[in-house]
Formats: sequence, structure tokens, C-alpha cells
Amino acid sequence: MSHQIIASDELLEKAARAKRVSSRLAILNADQKNKALSEIASALQSSHVSIIEANKRDLDNAQSNGMSDALLDRLLLNKERIDAMAQSLQDVVCLHDPIGDCLEKWDRPNGLHIQKMRVPLGVVGMVYEARPNVTVDATSLCLKTGNAVFLRGSRSALQTNHALVEIIHKALSKTEVSPDSVQLLEDTRHETVNRFFRLNGLIDVLIPRGSKKLIQTAVQQSTIPVLETGAGNCHLFIDKTADPDMAVNITLNAKTQRPSVCNSIETVIIQKDWFTQYGNQLIRALKTAGVECRIDEQVSDVFPDLRMATEEDWETEYLDKVIAVRIVRNVDEAINHINRYGTRHSESIISETPENVHRFFQLTDASTLYHNASTRFTDGEAFGFGAEIGISTQKLHARGPMGLNALTSIKYIVEGDGQIRE
Repeated sequence: MSHQIIASDELLEKAARAKRVSSRLAILNADQKNKALSEIASALQSSHVSIIEANKRDLDNAQSNGMSDALLDRLLLNKERIDAMAQSLQDVVCLHDPIGDCLEKWDRPNGLHIQKMRVPLGVVGMVYEARPNVTVDATSLCLKTGNAVFLRGSRSALQTNHALVEIIHKALSKTEVSPDSVQLLEDTRHETVNRFFRLNGLIDVLIPRGSKKLIQTAVQQSTIPVLETGAGNCHLFIDKTADPDMAVNITLNAKTQRPSVCNSIETVIIQKDWFTQYGNQLIRALKTAGVECRIDEQVSDVFPDLRMATEEDWETEYLDKVIAVRIVRNVDEAINHINRYGTRHSESIISETPENVHRFFQLTDASTLYHNASTRFTDGEAFGFGAEIGISTQKLHARGPMGLNALTSIKYIVEGDGQIRE
């Protein structure tokens, strides 16, 4: 039997298993699902040594293949991060189970009683890169909402993901949730993931999570409905009236607290008068923090030693300690820049002028907007959702950090007593 046939069998067989079990998942109650999540959390903590060993093999391979430090950070699992994953599972246990909620109900003049109920999506396909914590986050949110999940992680995290799913399966075998509810595609070839994108009838919704290229490929090639998570070319606008200490602190946090994640900023836009007074303080703080600044001509007049930004820099999600810096005259120029180059993810304004903040909130196109706060808070946990399945930058079904409700659909229940339509 050829390798191609074996790969096809894995893809179709695992998708079919997930589909078969999804109807059973849909009728489990909250206690049954919560017990399964708690079992997984305990199993992760008790198996941290084997997870770290598998992760080290992935890290060694990634380093030998020249992976950047920022992406290595995304890949890394240690005891602290495994404990955080376990805690995230327990946080989801504490959340309200939305399945079966009645969202609306009403009676029609003909006596029909109509209810709008929240139900699972069915099988969720996840395609994601590097970050193995997504394996656990996706599992927790999907199981809590009665969905099966079919995972396709990246080649760089294959050993880690295999170890995690093996532990998840062993934990689920002790519960009323079938281990078949969580599937991992271990064939990471491009031709196989392209077939993954076309598993209509087996996968109900596809969620790509990773680079701009991965997300665009999924959107363009998938015949399955896509919940589009966006790359994070995020911006911070420092207005004329911004408090200088606040502006510097927020800029440093939004860029350096964890530069490898999608809600870190990639461009800081500065009002001209503010830059004249405080720009030196900001640029030097960034340089001291080890951030490479790529600047426009106006910044170059003050810092001629820094690298000039190109058109590509305004469009780039660096995911590293690199930032583009631009000077503008007013809030409208800042908004125009963001709407041209941004990815509709997270944008922030630092300002003490209410009119400018209001204008920024009205006209900036993004899933999440901030005033006097770091973009690093665009996160399911920070928003109180527990874990997140991703951050949606589209406008249909779900937008922004996606928690439990984003993994549900609706069903109308109509009760009558013999009505027929004339």
C-alpha cells in the first residue's frame, strides 16, 4: 500500500470517527463534560515530564531548522505553561455550559410556540501552527460545547501534540466522553492539509490559527465554512494629549511583554507635537528594551542612525522585537493608516481628548479597540472567557476573542397542537 493511500486513510478515518461521535457528544450534560475536562487537567499535570520530553525533541528539531527565537517561544512548553494549560481547563469547567440555552422564545397568533436554542456546531476542524497550547485550548472549548474536534497542528510541534492527544485520550477513557471526540492528523504534508480543507460532510466548521499565509490559504481553498482568525498587525496611536509615562509604559508592554503573539503591536503611530516633546524618551526606551525601530522620514530627522521603514514594514506582522514607527498630524491620519495596513485585530489609542477617542472608536475597523490600555489584553482568558479558540477578525458569526458561545449554532424548536399552514 502506498504512503499516499495510508495518509488518505488516516485523514478520512479520523474525520469519520469524529463525525460519528459528535451526535453522542451533543446530548451529554454539563457534569459529564466537566468531569472529562477535569480528568484531562489532572492528567496533564501528572504527565508533565513526558510532555516536556516530547516538546524538547520538537524544540531541538526546530532549532536545527533555523526557527526564530520568537517562534521557538511559541513552541516551548515547560512546567509553568503546562500548569497554566491545566488551570485553563479548570477555568472552562467553571464556565456556564451554553448548550441547551433558550436564547429567545415567543408565541405566534396561530398558537405556535417557538424557541431559539443554542446547539453544538458538530465537528470543528482546527489547523494551527507552532503553539501546542492550542491543542488543549481547542479540546477544552470544543468538548464543553459538545463538539468533536479534529486537530491538524504544524510539523514543528508534532511530537508535542502527539503526546498531548495521547494523554487526552487516556483521560477521556475514564469518562463518558469518547476518546474519539479528539482527533489529531499526524500527516502534516501540504497536500493532505489541502484535502482537510475540503472535508465537507465530515467537518462542519474550519478554524485556521497561525500566520497570515495559513489563514489566507484556508479562506481561499476551504470548501468548509471558515471562522477566520486574523494575523495581528496591531497598532498603537499616541495622541497629542497622551500622558507620556502611560504612553511609554503601554508601548513597551504591547511590544515586549510577549512579542511572538498576535496581540502585540507591530507599529506605533505618534502625533507630531507629542513626538516633538516626548519622542526621544519613547524611542530610547524601545532601544533600551532591545527593540529594533524602523522609522519614517520625520523620525529619521531626529534618529538618523535608525533603519528606514519600507512599504513592507507597514504591512508586516513581525512577531519579534521589531517595531515600525510613523509620525502623523492627527487622529484621522492615524485611522487612515490603520485601516489601510491593519488586519482588523486589535488597535489602541492613548489620549486624553474624548473627541479623538470617540472618533477612533467610530472609524477604526478592528475586532477590538482600546483606550489607554495595551492590546495584549485581546485574549479569551483576559476577557473572562476561559480559554479561547482564536481571535476572529471577520464580521460574521463571531468577532474578537472566541470563547464557548462562538462554538455554537442555533436550532429552532417549534411546538404546536395541530396547526397547518393555509
